[in-house]
Amino acid sequence: MIQGRIIRSLSGFYDVQTPEGVVTCRGRGSLRRTGDSPLTGDMVEISVQKDKGMVEKILPRKNRFIRPPVANVDALVVFAANVNPVTEPFLIDRVAAIAGDQEVPVYICINKCDLDPALDLVRIYKNAGFPVIRASAETGEGVEELRQLLAGKLTAFTGNTGVGKSSMLNALCPELSLATGEVSEKLGRGRHTTRHVELFCLGEDTYVADTPGFSSFDTEQMDVLLKENLQYTFPDFAPFLGSCQFHDCSHRSEPGCRVRHAVEAGELEKTRYDSYLRLYEKAEQIKLWEINK
Repeated sequence: MIQGRIIRSLSGFYDVQTPEGVVTCRGRGSLRRTGDSPLTGDMVEISVQKDKGMVEKILPRKNRFIRPPVANVDALVVFAANVNPVTEPFLIDRVAAIAGDQEVPVYICINKCDLDPALDLVRIYKNAGFPVIRASAETGEGVEELRQLLAGKLTAFTGNTGVGKSSMLNALCPELSLATGEVSEKLGRGRHTTRHVELFCLGEDTYVADTPGFSSFDTEQMDVLLKENLQYTFPDFAPFLGSCQFHDCSHRSEPGCRVRHAVEAGELEKTRYDSYLRLYEKAEQIKLWEINK
C-alpha cells in the first residue's frame, strides 16, 4: 500500500499526491457502501495495478467539513468584501461557527480593500477576536501577511461567490493562473469559476484548498450545529458566559442574561448577536437523525 493525500476530487476520481508523484484513483466500492466518501485533504492508502489507482482506506481524520467538502484542515480563511458582491455578515458568522465547533482556527480576509476599505467589517471581526487581514489581490496589500499565515498548514479558502478567493491565490502564486470570474452587476454576485475543491501547494508542507463559492441558500447545506454548543463557537461571547442569572440561559429572552446586556451596552457587536439568534433558531429545528447521520 502507498500512503498519500488527496489533492483533487472530481466526478468520482481522486488525484493522490504520493512520494512517487500524483496518482489518479477511483474509490473502492466498500467506501461508498459505508457512506464515507473520500474528501480532498484526506490522507489515504492506495493500491496501484497496471497504472490504475484505487483508494483502499481513508486514514483517521482530525476534522471534516460538508461545505466546503474538505478534510484535515489546519485553518480556515473566510473571504469577505464590501463591494459587489457584498458579503452578508451572517455568512461569515455561520462558517466561523462551524469551524469553531471543530476547533479549527478562523481568519477573516477582507478582500478588495482597494475598492472599499470595509471599515465596519474590519471593526466587527477585530472586536469579535478574529485575526483580520485587509487585502487586495490587485494592489498586493495583505498578500505577504497572508502568505506567512499559510506557511506549514493546510488552509481552506472559503467565502461567497465572486469575493476573490481565486484572484488571491493567483497573487500568492502567479504560476497557477487560475480562472477568475466577473461579478454580475444585475445579480450582485459572482459567477462560479471554482467548481470543485483542489489543493494547491504553495511551498513545503503548505497547501491551500480553493473551494467553490457559496450564496445564502448554499449555507443551508452546511454542517449541523447543536444549539447547546452554539454559544461556545462565538469567541466574543466567552467573557460573559457563566455570568447569566440562569445556568442554562440560551441568551435569547431570559432575564438576567449577561450576553444580551453586553449587546445593549455595546460590548458585543449586534450583527454577531443577530447571527447567533438566527443560528439558534436553525439549530432548534434539527432532528435527531440529522445529528446521527
